Amino acid sequence: MLQPPPLQLDDLAQAGRKLALPVDIILPGAGSVQLLSLLRALPGRRYVGRAIWRAATGETQTVLAKLLVGGKAARHFAREQTGACLLAEQGMPTPALLAADCVDGHGGWLLFAYLEDAQSLGARWSTQAKACSEAAVRVIARLHARGLWQEDLHPDNLLAQSGQLYLIDGGGIRAEKPGEPLSPARALENLGMFFAQWPVSTDARLVEWWAIYRESNPHSATGWSLPALQAAVDRQRRLRLADWLKKIGRECSAFCLRQRGAFGLCVVRRDEQESLGALLQDPDAHIAAGHIYKTGGTATVARVNIAGRAVVVKRYNIKHFWHWLTRFWRPSRAWTSWREGNRLLALGIATAKPLAVIERRWLWLTGTAYLVTECLEGEDIIARFQDKAEQAETLANEELAAVARLFDDLRRARISHGDLKGHNLIWVSEDRRQRTEDRGQWALIDLDAMRAHHGEVTFRRAHRRDCERFLKNWQGSALEKVIGGRVTGDNQAIREACSPVESRVIA
Repeated sequence: MLQPPPLQLDDLAQAGRKLALPVDIILPGAGSVQLLSLLRALPGRRYVGRAIWRAATGETQTVLAKLLVGGKAARHFAREQTGACLLAEQGMPTPALLAADCVDGHGGWLLFAYLEDAQSLGARWSTQAKACSEAAVRVIARLHARGLWQEDLHPDNLLAQSGQLYLIDGGGIRAEKPGEPLSPARALENLGMFFAQWPVSTDARLVEWWAIYRESNPHSATGWSLPALQAAVDRQRRLRLADWLKKIGRECSAFCLRQRGAFGLCVVRRDEQESLGALLQDPDAHIAAGHIYKTGGTATVARVNIAGRAVVVKRYNIKHFWHWLTRFWRPSRAWTSWREGNRLLALGIATAKPLAVIERRWLWLTGTAYLVTECLEGEDIIARFQDKAEQAETLANEELAAVARLFDDLRRARISHGDLKGHNLIWVSEDRRQRTEDRGQWALIDLDAMRAHHGEVTFRRAHRRDCERFLKNWQGSALEKVIGGRVTGDNQAIREACSPVESRVIA
């Protein structure tokens, strides 16, 4: 395979989202870099990846290259360079900046020492949650103690290598008074932003993390209270979730908008667009060729094999003209499921990952719609508990505890399912889990009636209906009482797990 010819740095402004790698890029006055892989690409603005730097002196070195192009390249370069220098000057653990420059009319570049075999904190979370979270809190406390904060503080901006955490992304680093502790208000908001990105279930660990932060940086924690920290987390989570849900229907780094107009809508996860291409072109043919779980009525559900794996395709049918009159003027149930599935994933609540959504339209009026999700391999809660209705004591504590965690997460997030029958809870085995502390968990499916509530009164009413519907699965059996305690918090252990974090007190 022939290697593409070298590019000038400013050629990247027209390179689009994908580059034919590896590719050589000439850096004016600083040699060239051979870009081997892309970690991030913002078309026309920024390309970040692993590269081989061939310096003008003839030396070669593996680096992390940040290449900035476009009309705002000089501004972004100045931010990146200033932030990287601030981190180094204040003694924070961060990759060394080896070379940096910005040339008018071309763009800018920053070359950092490459951390071999490093993983982001987000990637480490699945296997080392406790150790990672405690180490991250200490690094953030140390950052705040030196008068710095990161505007976009998220797990992927912390890299772990050989037991050490490194701060990256100098473009988001800001300073009040370098060398002096950050103000309590600024530190509280920044810490709330970080915690808001973990699963909603981890709010129960705020007590522990707050204590670690206060130990590492008592000055910036002056005047704080635990309720204030919880409020900051809740506020940041709402803001981030609202911003994320705006992206699920448009072109961005996570999603590809294949169609959007008067005659249809099609959105697919960017990393799935190639594998699902044939399915999205003709979903009906794939449904007909697949294994039908449910047919007729308002929905048809099928398991479809595509690109060597199984996915679930759900078609929301229009039964007749009068049915269409009740549906055409509002978002389709496929769109509701797409939105709520992405909401649950953002909150760390297990569900079948939504992969794509399709709406058939006529002059913007919605008709048949389709939702494509991953296929969860596992038993629903009815099948898993069917032989234990009168022998509740034989139920695994792990599975009962997972029920309690699920309902606790829904309470914290103020989410009601709307149709919480047992067939809509699937046991996700250990190899599919998302939380290190759990050996398994219950995943929610069939989300077209799900709703996120802003008001406490409406949520409590809807949540009570969810609990009542859920317990009908075992009505009159010994199991109803046991599960009822887990669902409603009708025992001391569950009351403690579900109580507001503000009620906990640090000795």
